[in-house]
Amino acid sequence: MGNHDAVQQDFQCRLRSIPPQGMGLSVDVYSPDLFELIAQLKERGLKPNYLEVFKATTTALTAVRQALPDLALAYHGEGLWITQPDVQGSPFFQRDVGEMVAQLNCIQSLWLNHECAMKQLAGYSFGTYVPPLYTMLSAEVVAANIATVQQAMDRQGARADGTAPLFILELPPLTYFSAGRITIPYFFRLVTDLVPCGLVLDIGHLWTVYRYTAASRRMSLEQFVREFLDEFPLERVVEIHVAGLACHESAGEAELGTEPPAWLDGHAAPIPSVLFTMLEQVLAHQNLVSLRAVALEVDTKPIETIVEEYAEAVRRFDFAVQRTMAKGMGAERMDRMLPSGPTQAVVSQSARQQLRDDYGLYAKIISGQVPVTGPDWQEAAEDQTGLTSYRTSYLPYEILHWGGDLSEMFPQTCRLLGARGVDLGEFVAFWFRAPRPLTESYDFFLLKVERFIEFVAEVAPEALACVEEESAVLRQAYAETNEVVGPVMERGSA
Repeated sequence: MGNHDAVQQDFQCRLRSIPPQGMGLSVDVYSPDLFELIAQLKERGLKPNYLEVFKATTTALTAVRQALPDLALAYHGEGLWITQPDVQGSPFFQRDVGEMVAQLNCIQSLWLNHECAMKQLAGYSFGTYVPPLYTMLSAEVVAANIATVQQAMDRQGARADGTAPLFILELPPLTYFSAGRITIPYFFRLVTDLVPCGLVLDIGHLWTVYRYTAASRRMSLEQFVREFLDEFPLERVVEIHVAGLACHESAGEAELGTEPPAWLDGHAAPIPSVLFTMLEQVLAHQNLVSLRAVALEVDTKPIETIVEEYAEAVRRFDFAVQRTMAKGMGAERMDRMLPSGPTQAVVSQSARQQLRDDYGLYAKIISGQVPVTGPDWQEAAEDQTGLTSYRTSYLPYEILHWGGDLSEMFPQTCRLLGARGVDLGEFVAFWFRAPRPLTESYDFFLLKVERFIEFVAEVAPEALACVEEESAVLRQAYAETNEVVGPVMERGSA
């Protein structure tokens, strides 16, 4: 048996431990109120078949599991940054993997969903996801890192029957740009040839691939979806996501009037009808044979909108989803072999160093520190409109406003800086001035607080006492907010 066949058989063994889940919701523990959402769905005669819960504190996830004992829960992780060549060497990687497996066990999740994207690379940190480099070397590194995580889940998350949660890798969104030398669907084909993971096909993310590559200038959306699905390893798709799309808050008038629209992935935004049309096309594809679940991603969305969109999705797609899942279950072999363990892709240290260098250049290019250059950036160099929007509009907004507006987080300090003539825009250049060693698990809010103190110490040292006082209040409130969900859940479930 060839390595490809062995990997595919291993995947099939793992897949058989995941029963069909049907249609559900991908939610955040904190926003909107999870139990108010469940209550309002119930009033409409709706009950999600499962909830995919985004990473939170173990206390919060335990509270959700206890309050919803009869509802299937799945887990959407973050922070492992499996795209990065040096992530396994970080001082906190094993700790983060261990915590994630403990949380999987806590909510009895059948899978770990993780974006094929990162918020930290080459010593630089970002507030929202940036896609990987789409290269063969990058695919090999992603596969090797997934294998390491899956092995940890096999050891620490094994159930009585010997099965363990499955790693499923999500197609990431494009935020105005893409970089690499191979096509995106072929990248995922390479990954799945090397490791027995499943995939998550996010329909909104797929739309951004169309919008922010040359495809939107060459073909219709329907043709793009057809060609993408024919090349993509659709037989590995375990879950489908559908979320909203919207123009970013920082978008200028030129972006607002484009066709196709300059939409980005936006969970708080309404789901445009075009995504449901794309979902119909995906569900009808003959290669979709491993589907177990379809979720609307609704974290941060108003509850009333969630209820209406979920009702519409169930009405339109529940039968098609059930039919597609049944087709896949009927096609599976029924032997009961246990998985053999993921093949460990071997990536040399010299290759990893090359990818580190590639990601160092990547970070400098997208933050505007160096010109667009190199073989990974040929398409972006031909049309720099999207990358320019990211550098000059999206990224400054992200650093100054996303995850907390600086002027609201530090009102007194910002007034002092204004009196000194310090423009807060200078903080963006400070943020990306040089790479920094990553010494803690990723938390953008706490990182933002830390970096702003350093910025103030440099540009206005007389305001240091003020910024430290305000930061202490922020950190305390943040800690309390992240742990308050337990008592709130208990009240909500009564």
